[in-house]
Amino acid sequence: MAASLATILGLLFRGIACGVIIAAPVGPVNVICVQRTIARGWRAGLVSGFGSALADTIYGTIAAFSISFVISFLVREVFWIRLFGGIILIGIAGIYLSRRPQAMETAKQEQTDHSDWASTFLLTLTNPTTVLSFLAVLAALRLAEQRNALLTLLLIGGIFSGAMLWWVTLTGIVNRLRNRFTDNALRWVHRAGGIAIGLFGIVTLLLTKRAPR
Repeated sequence: MAASLATILGLLFRGIACGVIIAAPVGPVNVICVQRTIARGWRAGLVSGFGSALADTIYGTIAAFSISFVISFLVREVFWIRLFGGIILIGIAGIYLSRRPQAMETAKQEQTDHSDWASTFLLTLTNPTTVLSFLAVLAALRLAEQRNALLTLLLIGGIFSGAMLWWVTLTGIVNRLRNRFTDNALRWVHRAGGIAIGLFGIVTLLLTKRAPR
């Protein structure tokens, strides 16, 4: 029997809520998007958010379709993936802290969309606990039950839309405040961003534990 309009809209809105819940917690990607928005404008921050939303959607697809062999692999290899992710974060922090930030107008002219979204995509993808978070959120929003493929794809579309809604909102707010930042303030934001990302990397490594075989 075809799903009713109320069922479809309810599923879509709960998918959007799921995407927002997963994307919103403060983490390295949020720090990077804020820093890039201040330094180079709304486009750079939004493109960075798109990379994270794309990775979230991949994990959301795995959770929504209950692809058990992928989930089992991520749980089994979480040590190595977290180790790799922590090292990447510390490496990014080192680049941030060793590189002198450019003036805002100069930085704005040197946009590289590909590297912006690819870096945040990789960072989010190296956090395998995201798929476990999706499983928990889907259950909390009563979205964990089995449904046909079209409705599941609708749910996944909602997840992507919710994640992008968060990034549009965050980068839009930061961009509105961007004119209040001077080049000197940008340098402090740049350093603070590097330190924050490095701390996230260190915490990731400290929490990394080898699972018993």
